[in-house]
Amino acid sequence: SESALSLFSFTSPPPLAAMYASVRPGALSRAVASATAAAAASRRQLHVGVAAAQIFKAPSRDIQFVLNDVLHAERHYKRLGKEEVNKELIANITEECAKLSEEVLAPLNASGDAEGCKYDPKTATVTTPKGFKEAYRAYAEGGWQGLSVPPEYGGQGLPLSLGLIKSEIVATANWSFGMYPGLSVGCMNTLTLHASEQQKKDYLPKLATGEWLGTMCLTEPQCGSDLGQVETKAIKQPDGSYKITGQKIFISAGEHDLTNNIVHIVLARAPGAPKGTRGISLFIVPKFLPQADGSLDKKQNVRCGNIEHKMGIKASATSVMLFDESTGFLIGEENNGLRYMFTFMNTARIGTAIQGVATSELAYQNSMPHALERRSMRSPSGVKDKDAVADRIFWHPDVRRMILTAKAFAEGGRCMLYNASLISDYMLAAKTPADVAKVDNDLGLQTPILKGFLTETSLEAASLAMQVWGGHGYIVGNGVEQIYRDARIGTMYEGTTGIQGMDLLGRKIILGGGWKTLGKFCFEILGFCKDRLVTDFKKNPHKSEALQQTAVTLQWLYLTASIMARAGFNKDLVGSAAVDYLNFSGYVTMGYWWLRMMHVAQKKLDADPTGPDADYLRSKVATGQFYFTYLQPRTKSLAKTMMANPAKMMKIREKEFTAYPQ
Repeated sequence: SESALSLFSFTSPPPLAAMYASVRPGALSRAVASATAAAAASRRQLHVGVAAAQIFKAPSRDIQFVLNDVLHAERHYKRLGKEEVNKELIANITEECAKLSEEVLAPLNASGDAEGCKYDPKTATVTTPKGFKEAYRAYAEGGWQGLSVPPEYGGQGLPLSLGLIKSEIVATANWSFGMYPGLSVGCMNTLTLHASEQQKKDYLPKLATGEWLGTMCLTEPQCGSDLGQVETKAIKQPDGSYKITGQKIFISAGEHDLTNNIVHIVLARAPGAPKGTRGISLFIVPKFLPQADGSLDKKQNVRCGNIEHKMGIKASATSVMLFDESTGFLIGEENNGLRYMFTFMNTARIGTAIQGVATSELAYQNSMPHALERRSMRSPSGVKDKDAVADRIFWHPDVRRMILTAKAFAEGGRCMLYNASLISDYMLAAKTPADVAKVDNDLGLQTPILKGFLTETSLEAASLAMQVWGGHGYIVGNGVEQIYRDARIGTMYEGTTGIQGMDLLGRKIILGGGWKTLGKFCFEILGFCKDRLVTDFKKNPHKSEALQQTAVTLQWLYLTASIMARAGFNKDLVGSAAVDYLNFSGYVTMGYWWLRMMHVAQKKLDADPTGPDADYLRSKVATGQFYFTYLQPRTKSLAKTMMANPAKMMKIREKEFTAYPQ
């Protein structure tokens, strides 16, 4: 009984380490205290039945296991020339962010959802929920926003992957809150890589301190993912600036009261530009124009027309932004905007993948305690809680299946995500176009898998968390239904799952030569499996999982080649296969990282079977075995459906879709 429980139990993080030197202790402590009080006041002002907070404990131990033991992050940072980044620093950042997120951000998640943002049409301004301004002040004063910004622009110059620790913990505690600083990270990355030196000096320091926040403005009423239809106009002025005119919609964090200025990164089209995506340019358009003396112009340069009323993420202001001859500044060269914007878009897509992991983690954390308390009937295998009227639902196999599914997706997705973050570290360190191209190829293949697969699986995890609660999961006040509502957008924004599938299979694999990068990755997987099956054959207890992973990896290569061969004479096949291919790719990729985690955990257990981490390590191995038994076999049906001929589906006429008897 106790051994079984240990496979599901949360692992308490180690004691708080000394704060990283560049995070300001006194300011952070005061800000956290103020924000904690504001969060408590916010909850008191809302109806008790509405503002029940979810359970949240930062997965600190698992983050450190992934980075330190599985991915060997210290070696990676030494190769980057970042010798100061070690296990101690990783622990410090993890624990300090956990403290802020657990004490300040998580308590605001439910109250922020209940209150939402408020738009004032008279002033065209947005008010965030109670407690958010104080929470953001604590976040900014802690130095979190500038972790990865170069020191010459006011940041700490740490690798991007360390910023992911912060992003994941904040996202799990309160995704709506995390969207405000999260979009700004993409803004800063875009400016760092593509803006002029003067533009960097003008904008990055304020963004790095969190005094300003940033957004990206792509979508218009007539176009979402098809950016070739962008109509926003950019007219060049004699002084080199541009007048931007147009409307952007669905702009996350487009307007708010957290900072005194918002820097919008905007796609627009100059006169005479080529049609389609080849004629798009990228601009910096601040809400208030900075003046030479460091002050802000009193005249508003961009206005918010309204905010959307949504199913979830209600504390995040999804804005309609109006540009009426707004002053903007060109980034790079005209007509290269989409190339520059992909830096922001890839950051945002990885950010959405973070939402996937965060959702699965929160679903697991909020379903497990209920399963340990709720009693219903007796276990199929016999009475477990003899002194009670019924057994806890934890003992029912189907409930375990649901909880372990969320756990497997959260922990497997975390490893996938942090591996990608280590690759992204080379993006800012790239010295030559060839270096940039290599990072783009490696990260480009993984980005659609991360975004598409991890958000789809997170929806399943959130739905299963509600299922564990039964009817109580459907009720506002228990906190579980909010997890699903907030997660639902994840498969849609930054490109739907269908768009991600087409990006992976069509643009990256078939048209972009990504099959070469895929081949290298598959041979990496096969090499690891070979070592487990040959070198470690006698002492490897996970041979069946290694064999299974070998088989699906080889099948991945075969299916890719088959689709590429058929795509030339069956144009619809790529579109009909794309989502199944993406999910197949996700299950194979996650399986690789689960195999690696199981291998590391088993080695540690063999070395110290009774150590303080023994239960955590056994849980890791058991969850991996569950993944290979119950989740990765889904690839069998995906392989069949992705290769199905879409001809019959495509022959259905439009009127046959709507032909109902009258």
